[in-house]
Amino acid sequence: MRGAVRERPRRYARHLRADQTLAERKLWRFLRDRRLGGFKLRRQHPVGPFIADFCCLEADLVIELDGGQHAAQRDADARRTAFLEAQGYRVLRFWDNEALANTSGVLGRIVEALGHPHPDPLPSRERGEVSRALPGRERESPLG
Repeated sequence: MRGAVRERPRRYARHLRADQTLAERKLWRFLRDRRLGGFKLRRQHPVGPFIADFCCLEADLVIELDGGQHAAQRDADARRTAFLEAQGYRVLRFWDNEALANTSGVLGRIVEALGHPHPDPLPSRERGEVSRALPGRERESPLG
């Protein structure tokens, strides 16, 4: 998340999608088009007053890539994480250099998080959940 949305959320998210960091671009190549375990991930997705770097609505998961500036704003990041968790999301944070240098390790941790349900999920009938399996399409390994 690059901060609170100061303009219309969709317009700001569109701007961020056009101006991705190198780490976001690299990771997005593996996350797009249901390439990771068949899960749909969105990039630069508005959640309340913030824009999540990547979000999986099916798994209630937000993935954040943090650049060096985040070392100086730990309190703000903690408040954002608390807000997202209050909305029912789990939050995974990775440093940009980790996503660039150890992409397979980052993807492995994301796959693990996608495979484990939220610790306190609503019953599927209340979430309007549908099967994650895609008919006629086998899940492919993002790491192989």
